[in-house]
This record gives sequence, C-alpha cells and structure tokens, in this order.
Amino acid sequence: MTLLTTVFAAIICTILWYKKEEARTLKVGTLCLMYWGASLMWLIDTIFEYAELGAEAFVPAPLDMLNDFYLGLSVVALGLIIWLVILFVRDPKGTVKAALFKKN
Repeated sequence: MTLLTTVFAAIICTILWYKKEEARTLKVGTLCLMYWGASLMWLIDTIFEYAELGAEAFVPAPLDMLNDFYLGLSVVALGLIIWLVILFVRDPKGTVKAALFKKN
C-alpha cells in the first residue's frame, strides 16, 4: 500500500507539473522528485520482500495493509510539508517577502 500511495501521489503531481505553467513556477517538480524517489524506494523494498517471502508478500493481512496505507499517507504529507518549507524559503512569487516587509 505504501508503494501504491506514493505512486499515485507521484503520478498526480507529475500531471499537475506537466499541465500547469504555474506549477513549474511553484517548484512542483521538487515535490514530484520526492514522491518518485519514495516510490522507487518502496518498489525496491517490494522486490526484496518478494525475494524473501515469495508469493506471500502479495497477500498481507488487512491490518498490515491499513498500517502501510497510513505510512504512505504520512510520507505524502511529509513530502507536502517539505515542499511548503522549500516554497516559503525560495518564495518564487515574492509573496512572503512582500508580506513581511509591508509598511503599515
């Protein structure tokens, strides 16, 4: 489930990056790379788990699937938080700088 969750997040993020010019300005490509990296990590994990357990690796218990899904959602949320921090630090549109130095 972690692999599926991050792959779906990566696909959605990549489609947004490809279709919207504003997404490129907002550094969505960085978010895509984080999600594709996590997907690659869990793909390799799945390959090694299959090598160790065989076909049993693809028949997890329902509780294990739920825990893996929560882990996948946590990784997606953490990726969004890291992306937001990067976005605020780089401030591509100058919004944060304008708000901080606005004269009252």
